[in-house]
Amino acid sequence: MDWKKEWKAAALIIGGLIAAYYLPLGIPRFDKALFEGLYLLKEYARLHVILCLMPAFFIAGAIGVFVSKEAVMKYLGPGANKMLAYGVSSVSGTVLAVCSCTILPLFAGIYKMGAGIGPAATFLYSGPAINILAILLTARVLGLKIGLARAAGAVGFSIVIGLLMQLMFRHEDEKKIKLAPATPVAEPARPLWQHLVFFAVLAGILVTGTWGGCECQKNLSEVKYLVKGTLLAAFNISLGIILILWFKVQWWKVLIAAGAITLAVSLFPGRTLVHYSVAIIGLSLITASSKGDASEWFGSSFWFAKQIFPLLFLGVVISGMLLGRPGQEGIIPSGWVSAAVGGNSLRANLFASIVGAFMYFATLTEVPILQGLIGSGMGQGPALALLLAGPALSLPSMLVINSIMGLKKTAVFISLVVLLSSITGYLYGLLT
Repeated sequence: MDWKKEWKAAALIIGGLIAAYYLPLGIPRFDKALFEGLYLLKEYARLHVILCLMPAFFIAGAIGVFVSKEAVMKYLGPGANKMLAYGVSSVSGTVLAVCSCTILPLFAGIYKMGAGIGPAATFLYSGPAINILAILLTARVLGLKIGLARAAGAVGFSIVIGLLMQLMFRHEDEKKIKLAPATPVAEPARPLWQHLVFFAVLAGILVTGTWGGCECQKNLSEVKYLVKGTLLAAFNISLGIILILWFKVQWWKVLIAAGAITLAVSLFPGRTLVHYSVAIIGLSLITASSKGDASEWFGSSFWFAKQIFPLLFLGVVISGMLLGRPGQEGIIPSGWVSAAVGGNSLRANLFASIVGAFMYFATLTEVPILQGLIGSGMGQGPALALLLAGPALSLPSMLVINSIMGLKKTAVFISLVVLLSSITGYLYGLLT
């Protein structure tokens, strides 16, 4: 046996045995933290995986199959027009109401296809940070000034972070330009307008499903719920037609899936999660059992799910154990957090940025959390710092980002988000 190759595995086994032997079970705070981590995982799986992540995986898979590498390089690549690339990437969040974890499959899709590190980083930050629903809710609940500051800071941050990432890792972009094919771009299998309609339908399903914050829309009025259901049905019907006409999927498969969804809606009225689950299962079975583009689409989507899910779930458990759920404590007492972010010192803003960066926020949940913290004495500056760092990052997303673009780039990206959030929060605190 070659121990030079096997020492890491041996170290992991020994370390795992030691950790298991000294596991502090029976200590109330640890037991509570373990419960919080598992409860957050359960909550995440129930409220976010089906409605948010699954559609995002299918969109990422579609990007990988139907968007040519040449097209990505042309509009978002290192040699693309900078104004166009950063302009498109920086406002992506106004369309996609997603959290820091839901954006990951989409980011992985465009980065894998050859997008420049700058536009890709801009997209990664802007996706969850410039969520138009969250910004409007911030202005309404926390005040117009902080709402406007969040919107302006998020847009500006995304571009500055992207430009700095491109400057620091410009050698990588230079390699991509050299490796880019010099041959003319081949004609796509279907016209551009069909791709645009297809992605618009997928985005419509994602946005409609996450309307209300990736939850089951408990607080939507009957009129809004009817509008949501109508839009979701229209997008699903459109996707079925696209599968038959453009992807050459057998019509009876689509018809069976549509019948199953209709039956689920009839048997479980108002249960969006059940309806979405049936739809996701149906789409998976249809694409997996078909040939050609449909099969490739499912394969690409499954690849993203396989790469991201394990790290994501591990990060959610760790995040829950350390910081708990909103209103509940993990290993770190919530009183410590509240005491550390009072006033408007640089230390308070930096601490708020770091805590926000590591804590997981589902879409829109950062607003009620901040409302409680401000009521407990949190300063306006640290509040903005947390709003700028929190939704864009989380411990689960950090683990996945590291697997996509490596430790060095991930560390730089996280550092930029934390530092810029801290400085902006401090300056905002001085002005308020």
